[in-house]
Amino acid sequence: MKDRQLSLILAFAGIAALVPLFVTAGTWLNFAVFTLILCLAAQGWNILGGYSGQYSFGHAAFFGTTAYLTAVLQTRYGISPYAAFAIGIAAAAAVGWVIGFLSFRSGLKGSYFALVTLAFAEVFRVLANASEITGGAAGTLIKLDVRPENFQFASRGTFFWVVLGMVVLAMLLTRALERSRLGAQMVAVRENEDAARALGVDALRVKLAAIALSAAMTGAAGGLYAQYFLYLDATIAYGTWISVEALLAPIVGGAGTVFGPVVGSIVLHSLSEFTKSLVGRIPGIDLVIFGIMLILVVRFPPRNIPGLIRRWRGTK
Repeated sequence: MKDRQLSLILAFAGIAALVPLFVTAGTWLNFAVFTLILCLAAQGWNILGGYSGQYSFGHAAFFGTTAYLTAVLQTRYGISPYAAFAIGIAAAAAVGWVIGFLSFRSGLKGSYFALVTLAFAEVFRVLANASEITGGAAGTLIKLDVRPENFQFASRGTFFWVVLGMVVLAMLLTRALERSRLGAQMVAVRENEDAARALGVDALRVKLAAIALSAAMTGAAGGLYAQYFLYLDATIAYGTWISVEALLAPIVGGAGTVFGPVVGSIVLHSLSEFTKSLVGRIPGIDLVIFGIMLILVVRFPPRNIPGLIRRWRGTK
């Protein structure tokens, strides 16, 4: 089963890598790159929510932290985009650890923890919107300088392969986490934290490790977003849209699984674009669709797409 999972990951990587060779239209490549960025952000949420059972409504805090640091460090201080990207990921992990420490040490869990993460993301959004260093409401624009050393590529396909590599790496890390002692402890905390404590699991340490790893992975998605689109403002970086999509994709695709965030991101983003093409780009229409999808997933079993497929195949 484990070898099969690895084979599926490699098969996904191989098939997805062919996309730029057959798809040359800029619109479709933008769609593919953005979907992969969402996959990476959702995989980050999956570490915390799917495996550890700590549902966050504020992963925008991590996405935006790396996105802004990636942009600000290179535009204002002349730091290499690659170094800025790495610093941003480390900063997102640190922000996650601090939020987790303040929340978990206070005994917050469930809806209380979810609301605290949402509050942090909103505070960051307000600060970014008012701060001069982030460009305030005008946002931050990364200078267009298409050279590999600037983390900018002449071909969208090249950037697609870079993001795909990050997504596959995140999947392999998640797979390794499933097999590890930490992964087993995270699942134990998710299922019954009191029982896990009774068995000697340091629940605080496990949850802090989970949120730091989760924040780093989602932060990486933010840095890639900034580097691809070359523009940020507070609503983009710390907006509720990324928190919603990072949360919903694993739930729809199968939380606590390696492929859940990938399946969910592809389905949700495809559905969003299809809906917009039918009804026009009505502001917020994608969030309406996501809300309906979440209600259906929570209300009706088997509560995710892979489970629905297995149930359908079992009745055939």
